[in-house]
Amino acid sequence: MTKFTRLFRYDLPLHFVLRLTNWLPDNVAFIRLRGRLARPFFKKCGKRLGIGRNVTFYNPSQIEIGNDVYIALGCWFSASFGVVIEDEVLFGPYNVIATSNHTRLNGSFRFGKAVGKQIRFKKGSWIGANCTILAGTILGNGSVIAANSLAKGDIPNNCVFAGNPGEVKSYYNE
Repeated sequence: MTKFTRLFRYDLPLHFVLRLTNWLPDNVAFIRLRGRLARPFFKKCGKRLGIGRNVTFYNPSQIEIGNDVYIALGCWFSASFGVVIEDEVLFGPYNVIATSNHTRLNGSFRFGKAVGKQIRFKKGSWIGANCTILAGTILGNGSVIAANSLAKGDIPNNCVFAGNPGEVKSYYNE
C-alpha cells in the first residue's frame, strides 16, 4: 500500500471522524456512534466498537479489532508494526500502545530507524488506566494489566499483571 493510499483511505478519514465527534460527551450512545463511524478505517473491525473522546490512532490500516471492544478516553495507538485486538477487550483511559522503538543514528534518537513488533490483545483481556504496552507484547486470554503498569513480552492467560516493570501477581481460578 502506498503512503498516499494509506493517508487518504485510512488516516485522514479516521482523524476527521474522531475530530468531528470529539465534542460529544462520553456516554454510551456517543461512544457507540464514534465506534460505528470509525469502523471502516481500520484494517479489520468487528461489531460494537466503542471509542471514547481524544483517542489517537497512528497507522489505523495496521489495526485489527474484534467484536465488543471498548477503547476509553485518551488512549494512544502507534501501530506501525500492527496491533491485533481480539473480541471483548477493554482499554481503560490514557493508555499508550507503541509497536515500535527508536534506534540511534549519529548519537541521536531523532532520525534513527524505528524497529518493532506486533502487539496482540487476546479475547476478554482488560488494560487498566495509564498503562504503557511495548512492542511485542502478547496479553493472554482473560488477563488484566493493572493500572499504571508497563507491559512487555508474553503475559499468560487469566492472570493479573502489574507494576513497572510489570510481573504476574496472581492467577484467576476459572
